[in-house]
Amino acid sequence: MIELGDDNKMAIYIALLRGINVGSKNRIKMVDLKHLFESMGFSRVETYINSGNVIFESSEKEDTLQKKIEYELEKMFCLSIAVILRTAAELKQIIFDCPFSEEEVKKAESANEEGESLYVSLLTQYPLYEKIKYLNTIKSGKDEYRIKNRDIYLLFCHSIRNSKLANNLHKLEIPATVRNWKTMNKLYSLVKNRTENG
Repeated sequence: MIELGDDNKMAIYIALLRGINVGSKNRIKMVDLKHLFESMGFSRVETYINSGNVIFESSEKEDTLQKKIEYELEKMFCLSIAVILRTAAELKQIIFDCPFSEEEVKKAESANEEGESLYVSLLTQYPLYEKIKYLNTIKSGKDEYRIKNRDIYLLFCHSIRNSKLANNLHKLEIPATVRNWKTMNKLYSLVKNRTENG
């Protein structure tokens, strides 16, 4: 099992890139993204779907890695892209800490034409109290959110694209990216397979 530990130990990281391959903007092929991560010396690099999710292993710390990856992305693709990192342990915690019950999620999904209601916004740091207060003022009764550590769990009864809450998350003024619950679970499954099988 690989865990975050001493400087010499390898850790499993998940890099989540913000806003790539959305429409015609910020296009990056996953094969090129994988090659970039491998060229930076990371091991066992694996990408998952086009939204920019990369699992890799490194002995470096989060702050160093984030700056390094963002620098190399801009250098290679001429794109300024925010990169959010989570360790395998942090990803596991996100999955197990979900504050919404299965019943709440099913109820939201039954009212949502898109069928996808549960999301997580992953931030680089915990938001300021004043910014959280602002979210409460623009949240409608159809949206729910819960903050745990550096993550915001979002539950929508209607499309995320039409959500006032979702469309104002940028006003937290913290680099962040959003993933749906299915993607989070798939990433956890891939990471869990590594920790169990080495």
